[in-house]
Amino acid sequence: MTVTRFAPSPTGYLHIGGLRTSLYSYLWARKNSGVFRLRIEDTDSARNNEEALKAIIDAFEWVGLSYDGEVEYQSKRMDIYKEYINKLLENGNAYKCYMSKEELETLRASQEAAKQTPRYDGTWRPEEGKTLPEIPAGANPVIRIKAPKTGEIRFKDGVKGDMKFDASFVDDFVIARSNGEPTYNFVVTIDDALMEMTDVIRGDDHLSNTPKQIVIYEALGFKIPKFYHVPMINNPEGKKLSKRDGAMDVMDYKRLGYLPEALLNFLVRLGWSNGDQEIFSMNEMLELFDPKNINKSASAYNSQKLSWLNSEYIKNSSNERLIDELKFFDLDLSDFAKKDAILNLSKQRATTLLELKDAVLTIKNTPNSYDEAGVKKFIKEDSIPMLKEYLELLSQNQDAFVSVEELEKLTLPFIGAKELKFPQIFQPNRIALTGTTQAPSVYDILFILGFEESKSRISKALEKNFQNS
Repeated sequence: MTVTRFAPSPTGYLHIGGLRTSLYSYLWARKNSGVFRLRIEDTDSARNNEEALKAIIDAFEWVGLSYDGEVEYQSKRMDIYKEYINKLLENGNAYKCYMSKEELETLRASQEAAKQTPRYDGTWRPEEGKTLPEIPAGANPVIRIKAPKTGEIRFKDGVKGDMKFDASFVDDFVIARSNGEPTYNFVVTIDDALMEMTDVIRGDDHLSNTPKQIVIYEALGFKIPKFYHVPMINNPEGKKLSKRDGAMDVMDYKRLGYLPEALLNFLVRLGWSNGDQEIFSMNEMLELFDPKNINKSASAYNSQKLSWLNSEYIKNSSNERLIDELKFFDLDLSDFAKKDAILNLSKQRATTLLELKDAVLTIKNTPNSYDEAGVKKFIKEDSIPMLKEYLELLSQNQDAFVSVEELEKLTLPFIGAKELKFPQIFQPNRIALTGTTQAPSVYDILFILGFEESKSRISKALEKNFQNS
C-alpha cells in the first residue's frame, strides 16, 4: 500500500511550494488507494507559531486535501524518539559526545584555515583500541550517529535518478542535542519509518538530508522509502520565488479571490505535465499523475497563467457556488432578484472573485459619481436630448424589459432613425447607469436593473448633467 505524507513546520505560513508538495503526495496516495498523512514537525518549541499552525490546517481545509487519521504532532512523540536514541546507543550505532561548543568552533576554524571541509573529527567516537578523553565534569553530551567512514551512500531518486554521496559527505552528525531534544533528520526518519511511509515526495532542498536519513534507517534496520525530490519553483527570471512573485501564505490566495481548484490546477502544472493539457479536474489529476513524470528542472511561477486558470474556473462555476463564495467578500446576492443574470454577465469578465464582486457592484450599486474622462469624451451637446428621447422610448415600452433580446429589438430602430453610432448611445447610457465606461452591454444592464431603477439612474444623470458636484 502506498503511504505518503506532508510534514510542514509551524514556524511560518504554508506557502505554495509546500502546497504543491502536499498536492503531489496526496495525488499519489489517492491514486493508489493508499494513505496520505499530515504531520506537524513542531519539535523546535522556540520557533513554533500557533497562528501559523492554524493557518496550515485552514489551508488544507480550504483546498480540500483530506488527510487520513489524526494530525500527528512531533512534540507529542518525544518518548518515542528517546526510545530509539537509546536503542542506537545500546547497539553501538550512536555515542555520547562531550566536545564543547568552544572546542567545536576551534576545530572548525582550524579546518577552514587549512581549506578543509568543516566536519566533526570523531574525538568521542568509540572505536576498537581507542582511548576516549576523560568526561568533563558537569558536561551534558550531545548524541551523535556513528556514520560510515568509507564507501558511498546510494539511492534511486524518483525524479533525479541514481544518486550517490561519498561517505565523507556524512560525518557523525548530532541526533540529540545536549538538552535531550532530538534533531530534525532523526525525528523525520523515525516518524517516516514508524508511520510506514513508502514514498517521500519533498522539495529538492531536502536532497542533502537524504544520505543522513539513510544512515539512520540502516542503523535501526528500517526499510528505506522511495524518495522523490521535486525541483523548486522559481520566479519568471529564474531566481528564488519571493512574496512579491507569489510566495505568500496560501490563504492569501483565498483573500485575493482565487478558487482552490484553480490554485491546485496551477500548482500541479508547475513541475508536471500531461502533453499540452492545461486544465485538470481533480479526477483527471488522480488518473494521470505519476511522480516519476515530475520535471527534473525548476519551474517558473506565472501569475498570468494562474489568473487565466482562475477566470476559467469562475466562468464554469455554478451561480450557487459563486453566491456562496462571494459571501466571504461581504457580498450576499441570495435575495437579489436578477442574481443569475448579473452573475452570468459578470463572471465572463472576472479573473478573481474580487473582480467578480466589483463587476457585480458596478451594476448593482447606484453610481454616486461619473467617470470624468468618460463624460468628457462621450457626453456631447446632443447626448442629453438623445438620452431624454431614449428614456421616453423605454417608458412607453416597459414590457421590453422582459429580456435582453426585446430591449435590443426596441433600441435598434431608434439607433437607425437617429443615425447614431453605437458609442453615441451606449456610452452615455453606460455612464448614466453605472458611472463608468467599462461596464458590460447596456441591454444586459437595463434588463438586470429593470425599468424603474434604470429610469431613476438615467434621470439622475440628466438632472446632474453628468457632473459630480
